[in-house]
Amino acid sequence: MTLKGKRILLGLTGGIAAYKAAELARTLVKSGCDVRAVLTEAATRFVGAATLQALTGQTAWTDLWDPRVADNMAHIELSRDRDLIVVAPASADFLAKAAHGLADDLLSTLVLARRCPLLVAPAMNVEMWSNAATQRNLLTLRDDGVVVVGPAEGDQACGETGMGRMLEATAISQEIEAFFQPKSLAGKRVLVTAGPTSEPIDPVRMITNASSGKMGFAVARAAREAGAEVTLIAGPVVLETPAGTTRIDVRTADEMFDAVKAAAQRCDIFVSVAAVSDYRVANPVAQKIKKGARRGLKLELVENPDILAWVGKRRGAPFCVGFAAESDRLAENAKAKRAKKGIPLLAANLAQEALGADDNAITLFDDRGEHPLGRGPKIELARKLVAHVAAMQSRRDSRR
Repeated sequence: MTLKGKRILLGLTGGIAAYKAAELARTLVKSGCDVRAVLTEAATRFVGAATLQALTGQTAWTDLWDPRVADNMAHIELSRDRDLIVVAPASADFLAKAAHGLADDLLSTLVLARRCPLLVAPAMNVEMWSNAATQRNLLTLRDDGVVVVGPAEGDQACGETGMGRMLEATAISQEIEAFFQPKSLAGKRVLVTAGPTSEPIDPVRMITNASSGKMGFAVARAAREAGAEVTLIAGPVVLETPAGTTRIDVRTADEMFDAVKAAAQRCDIFVSVAAVSDYRVANPVAQKIKKGARRGLKLELVENPDILAWVGKRRGAPFCVGFAAESDRLAENAKAKRAKKGIPLLAANLAQEALGADDNAITLFDDRGEHPLGRGPKIELARKLVAHVAAMQSRRDSRR
């Protein structure tokens, strides 16, 4: 319920991506937002004002001179009570107007007269996107504090392929959520590991852990929302990369270890969420082992590197956060693991309650004791974890 009670003015400009704005309006309303829609004349060629009115439950506005607004000042009145203006889709023409302070219709005029922040989701043909004028306008808007989200790359309605596709409604909604999150990790570099590792026995069989990667990806997303520069090292999972993060895909524990060693020296915070296999096969074979070909098959296992312990013991080590998935005696095992690893913070949960699920129940353990975060969606718990890390970092920085 991050967006509950937020007041959003949703602006639509002309373009086929306007159909996604209808879904965005629906998504925001379901999230508890108060959504007011403003359409340009060109936008009404693609989606009707009646559609936005039905989805938002309030009047959708199109006319700069609408007599229903006091003193005919819709460009003033419609934005004054808003927390954020979101323009999606934002056409090349609209971006040019906004960058240069031009105002010749209701949407461009209220954007110029606004007191609240502006977020835009561009949508246009690939050549229009790459045009030098558009890129100059985007640079100006970013310098002016406008938040630009997207676009994505892919097939376009015109039949061409490339950058310019507007982000999907869910992705834009997540960017809006991110906008409202406290920037408690601004300027920090965060390294996150997520998912399982897969240790080969032969080309088709493996040793692995039951991990979906969802918690680690939620932590990466929450850290990025908090303003951090985030690198995500992911084992073999099928999850969408959190917006704005750098993702490195690995398979085995050794590959994850190599990736962490390369990135750890550049990070301020290391969050080890990955369920790294404790062991690997000493001598995996190059060909598939046929069933029955080796009676009484025995595997020689060797221990994998302890990635978290290695990072925590480095000179100038980053702030380290560990995760423990226990099956019983949660507090006892978590405290023992934190002491063994020599790390300032450990997050623990019962594995049987969290693996593969979208929610979790986490307790944090640090020098000050236990801090239950309660049960909830993993992204909400990840945000609480990030807030706790930021508070601990702040206390540490104040003592230096």
